[in-house]
Amino acid sequence: MRRVAPLIAVLALSAAACGGGTDTAVGVVMVPATEARDVIGDAPDGLVVLDIRTPEEFAAGRLADSVNIDFYAADFAARIEALDRDTPYVVYCRTGNRSESAAALMRDLGFDEVYEIEGGIVSWVESGLPIVP
Repeated sequence: MRRVAPLIAVLALSAAACGGGTDTAVGVVMVPATEARDVIGDAPDGLVVLDIRTPEEFAAGRLADSVNIDFYAADFAARIEALDRDTPYVVYCRTGNRSESAAALMRDLGFDEVYEIEGGIVSWVESGLPIVP
């Protein structure tokens, strides 16, 4: 039990720092594709679905009504910084690597409500969810 208590404390602090759970206005929340679908389906006012893949990846198939900001573009950080921090976002990339970095940037910039799709669009498609050309 003595070893478990410090671990529980660390996990509790980590969950608090990451905004654990799916409550709104908590910063960044990692959600599976099916939860992201539910967030998009019951969209909070002004929700933006943000695809941070390259324009070529975006053109090959994307989530409906998504907006593309290329993670690899030289002005990526500036474009993210220019976004409204009070607007809710669902952010995704191909498998979650780029979106993890983007979500961390958004958290550091003080965005209120960001849902990062765990596993990216690959997970979305593997869950049987639709994409558009």
